[in-house]
Amino acid sequence: MDLSSKITAGLSRLSEVFKTLLWERAKTLQLSPIQIQLLNFIAFHQDDLCNVSSLAREFNVTKPTISDAIRVLVEKNLLIKDFSSTDNRSYTLQLSSLGKEAVDQTISFSDPVKYQLDKLDATEQEQLYRLLSRLIYQLNCTGVLPVQRICFGCRFYQKRTNGHYCNFLKAKLMNSDIRLDCPEFKETNTI
Repeated sequence: MDLSSKITAGLSRLSEVFKTLLWERAKTLQLSPIQIQLLNFIAFHQDDLCNVSSLAREFNVTKPTISDAIRVLVEKNLLIKDFSSTDNRSYTLQLSSLGKEAVDQTISFSDPVKYQLDKLDATEQEQLYRLLSRLIYQLNCTGVLPVQRICFGCRFYQKRTNGHYCNFLKAKLMNSDIRLDCPEFKETNTI
């Protein structure tokens, strides 16, 4: 196999590790992996991304799949629907106090991977992060990853001869400063 194929196979194995870790954590809380992912996403994202349509795009699943997961989470008192004042069919999702506790219990599901990454030296971590962020951006540009809020695709991002720059933060960015999921992200027209 050529090196690109070997790397692809390695990434596939890592994907399986994440699935297994997520399933193990899901079983302890009697939740499905998508339900855990929804809770964690809602905990760390703005309200405008916490509705059925946005969540379906984010997780690349159908609206009925998201709606079903939300229904269960609401029944378990983990999520609260916050209905719009102008349209009672429209709502955003917020965590209940039980939902916040569930997030606290699930957020660390990937710690076994993090512990291994902590063993890499700073240079290796920086190189790996730079390569992963580029790969994610390139997959987004080709449509394989439909939703990304990475610096490279943001209108505030500027590539300079001496590195990266964020016009929102008014700051030079190191490779390790590149955000994969930026809350201030505004899509550029070039994607």
